[in-house]
Amino acid sequence: MALIDLVVEKIVKIPLESQDKPDTIRELVQILKDAGEIDDFDAVLKAVQDREDKQSTGLEQGIAVPHCKSDAVASLKLAIGIAKQPTNLFFLLVASPELSGPHVEALAEIAKLARSKAFCKALVHAENAKEVVDLLKGK
Repeated sequence: MALIDLVVEKIVKIPLESQDKPDTIRELVQILKDAGEIDDFDAVLKAVQDREDKQSTGLEQGIAVPHCKSDAVASLKLAIGIAKQPTNLFFLLVASPELSGPHVEALAEIAKLARSKAFCKALVHAENAKEVVDLLKGK
């Protein structure tokens, strides 16, 4: 499954309300819970926090890609948040431990998107979730 197939309005939040890293991660996981993408909020949150504690998943130019593998999901899950803080684009990825291929492919797709400063700027200035989805789907 391509990353683009996961991009729907219900997994996008503008703006994120959190002001620090732990709260931002919690808010991103809550997006998945609210969208009906995950059942076990605590298990996913712990997996993301544990992964982030090992090594920060922040990229350059205000982009972060917190990600983890968790038995709490059966397929690849994505949440997107845009914030008014130094890191302003967040892509949360959660995958089943058996899904290494799709997980790595999704990370590579996000890294490729992150290389375009103009595209990232357009995402940051999006007014709503539909605009983010349209940008990511090339509409």
